[in-house]
Amino acid sequence: MDITQLKEILDREADRINTPDFIAADPVQFPRRFSSLPDIEIVALLSATIAWGNRKMICNNCKKMLAIMGSEPAHYVESQEYESLPDEQNIHRTFFARNFKYLLRGLRRIYRQYSTLNDFAAAHHVGDSEEPAWRLVELMQQELADANGGSHDSRCLPTNLKNTALKRINMALRWLVRDDGIVDMGVWNAIKPSQLFIPLDVHVGDTARELGMTTRRANDKKTVLEITRLLCQMRPHDPIIYDYALFGIGVSS
Repeated sequence: MDITQLKEILDREADRINTPDFIAADPVQFPRRFSSLPDIEIVALLSATIAWGNRKMICNNCKKMLAIMGSEPAHYVESQEYESLPDEQNIHRTFFARNFKYLLRGLRRIYRQYSTLNDFAAAHHVGDSEEPAWRLVELMQQELADANGGSHDSRCLPTNLKNTALKRINMALRWLVRDDGIVDMGVWNAIKPSQLFIPLDVHVGDTARELGMTTRRANDKKTVLEITRLLCQMRPHDPIIYDYALFGIGVSS
């Protein structure tokens, strides 16, 4: 299949999936409930952090997190009310209150220095990096570690930045950065849509291989870069529109 044929398939599938109807069954619904940028950022990051496994379970557990925060995420982070949670309280599968608290301590540290996470990214010139998502995580890792006595928690942010596909952060960034006004929110300007990377999970990876977009077997960073480079040839200003296509083919074929 040549790139023209591939683009036709992906354009058609992206148009089919990237509609308002997609929102109701996807974790993107949760940050979309808020209007304040810190609230949106916090909920986007938390929802993406637990976005693995069954989508219905993910959404149910996102609701659980919002209930814990009293549907006031930024206030909850600043107030440190999370410190009263028992460490072993389960949030989602292998993500527990101890992980939740670790992440919120780090976010509180960032928000006490910057009005928004977007401002944090802009102040550190994340958009000037060749790999903005990985640079952002590197910076956030340090803030989270500083807020937690120097410790790291890979349940919150991956620590193997040379190899990780960074699926959950790339998905959160898709929500925050893409600005077509349909599903994604487009509330950030520190990173451009053209600088996003494909959120690579098992479904997306398998679909990409079936379409001949990669021959690599691992769902790792190298595969993310390879697939994203190809998508950039098709739509340079907005390559990650095709996340919808690869997701849709992966779950419907």
